[in-house]
Amino acid sequence: MDAGVNNSKLTQKVEAQQVKEISVDGWGWGSIGINLLLTLLNLGIALASGSLAVASEMVHNLVDLMASIVVLIGLKISQRRSKSFPYGLYKVENVVAVILAGLIFFTGYEIVREALFGHRGQTAVSVWMLVGVLLSAIIPFIFSHFELLAGKAANSPSLIASAMEYRTHIFSSGIVLVSLISHYFGRNLDQLAALVVVFFITRTGWELLKDGMRVLLDASLDSGTLAQVRHIIEDDPVTDRIKSLIGRNSGRYRFLEAEVTMRTDDLKKSHDVSQRIEKAIRAEVPYIERVLIHYEPTVPINRCYAFPLDAPDGSLSEHFGEAPYFELVRLRLSNGEVEKEEVIQNPYRELSKAKGIRVAEWLVSQKVDCIVLKENLQGKGPEYVFANAGVEIDYTQAVSISSALHIHYDT
Repeated sequence: MDAGVNNSKLTQKVEAQQVKEISVDGWGWGSIGINLLLTLLNLGIALASGSLAVASEMVHNLVDLMASIVVLIGLKISQRRSKSFPYGLYKVENVVAVILAGLIFFTGYEIVREALFGHRGQTAVSVWMLVGVLLSAIIPFIFSHFELLAGKAANSPSLIASAMEYRTHIFSSGIVLVSLISHYFGRNLDQLAALVVVFFITRTGWELLKDGMRVLLDASLDSGTLAQVRHIIEDDPVTDRIKSLIGRNSGRYRFLEAEVTMRTDDLKKSHDVSQRIEKAIRAEVPYIERVLIHYEPTVPINRCYAFPLDAPDGSLSEHFGEAPYFELVRLRLSNGEVEKEEVIQNPYRELSKAKGIRVAEWLVSQKVDCIVLKENLQGKGPEYVFANAGVEIDYTQAVSISSALHIHYDT
């Protein structure tokens, strides 16, 4: 990846961090101020020029001013809870997004109606009017850039919707500018420009309507977020299998529910593991409102043993962290038959510090159920790692894996 792309991404991260520090409410008030300014600007130009196109844009600004007020109201009440709404009013923001989509469609209709069927009167055009219309396109473009960053940083659908709606000003103001310039040079291109711009306005409105309705109808979270959550749950050493995982949006917040089987029948330990998983999800996935983890013990059909070895085909090692090899044996519980055997080289044998802990963590990641040792690990770091992951430690005096397995299966 070249330096230009890296610099661009770095700039976007810096900008996102800056706008994240501004309150969401602040953007709501800012949107009202910008629309009020644009309304007054276009009102002055419309009165001076007599242009129907400018008057249409002024109506557009008035619609957006009302929309900005609705956004601010939505942001204020979406976080409130009551006895009637114990889960909060987060979806108010999505209702706002749908309303804004309707306003965008209405704006497109107004532009088409004025361009195709509006009264054609005398229009006076001067340079300051062209500059004013140009400003009415530049101001919302700049504001929408930062509001969109703020909306994504806050995961606020109403702010994102507001920013996207502002983008229509670029096109609608472009219509006005083309109209005034064409009048300036004695030509009229209002109809063609209106049809082109309405296409973009309709597409923007449809995207907002579609996304807002998905949330209101409790559609599933996006596949990327669910995959991220699934990876976090599966990464916990006590997790055996995810039976189901569902999630939904409500406003900017996310609700998750998972059904998980765990490699322990200890209810307290299962509860602790579920809290650990929830904490990990909240740390990595933003705007999590609730995580419900239903857990149940796994009914084991096999059991995985780990043995430290001195050589790939040798006897059991007297050591744990310094053992050069480990053999993993999966035993079927119904009849004691060996399902799988695998000898793996110890990847942390050469470490100078904390090798025992690293080896223990590595074995936990291999989903080992029981580690069979000769070395006593009581009071040492690896013992705590295994205990935290629900891995049993058995001590043996056997000299071979077969004899050790025979002892464990018989007991």
